[in-house]
Amino acid sequence: MVRLVLRVVGFELKGLAAIGLWILRRRHGVPEGAAVATYAREQAFVLTLFAFAMAVETVVIDLLLVGLDVPAWLRFGVLIADLYGLLFVAVMAAGCATRPHVVTREELHIRYGVYFELRVPRERIVAVRSSRSLNEDGMVSVKDGRLVVAVSSRTNVTVELDGPVTVVRPLGRRAEVSSIRFFADSPEVMLAALRAEEATHS
Repeated sequence: MVRLVLRVVGFELKGLAAIGLWILRRRHGVPEGAAVATYAREQAFVLTLFAFAMAVETVVIDLLLVGLDVPAWLRFGVLIADLYGLLFVAVMAAGCATRPHVVTREELHIRYGVYFELRVPRERIVAVRSSRSLNEDGMVSVKDGRLVVAVSSRTNVTVELDGPVTVVRPLGRRAEVSSIRFFADSPEVMLAALRAEEATHS
């Protein structure tokens, strides 16, 4: 339980840092010369709608509580909960925008906001291909040795490995996977970068 709480606190701190990077228009963990594939564009519209709806709800509920003359402690408690919801959406958007997927000569770095990351050494990758799926379950899931990192239930890149690697899921559970499916806004960028590296090493 303590480890879970510490992981959640870590997400919150990373999220606040991501908002700062977002404001400064900077990215986290992108070395010079690396190929970058974003995945934030696909969900930007949905997150914007969520944020707008939650902001309107916050104002409406606060006005309603004032009109009903509820105790101040209750009103402020509800307000804090609503503002935290808005912060969560901001963290999600900022984390995904500032932590893209990255390919270097040494590794493939797959991420989902501040909640998940996996570094795969380049020599462990044996195949990469485009493979679109529109009905993935969950954000980060593992089944039958396959890791799925989906955006809006979608993936479009598949990477096959020469054997299992250890994955740490957002809440700390570990699993072994030898195949990875994930989403990129421009999958051709990721495919070109990985295949270029394959050609270099062949």
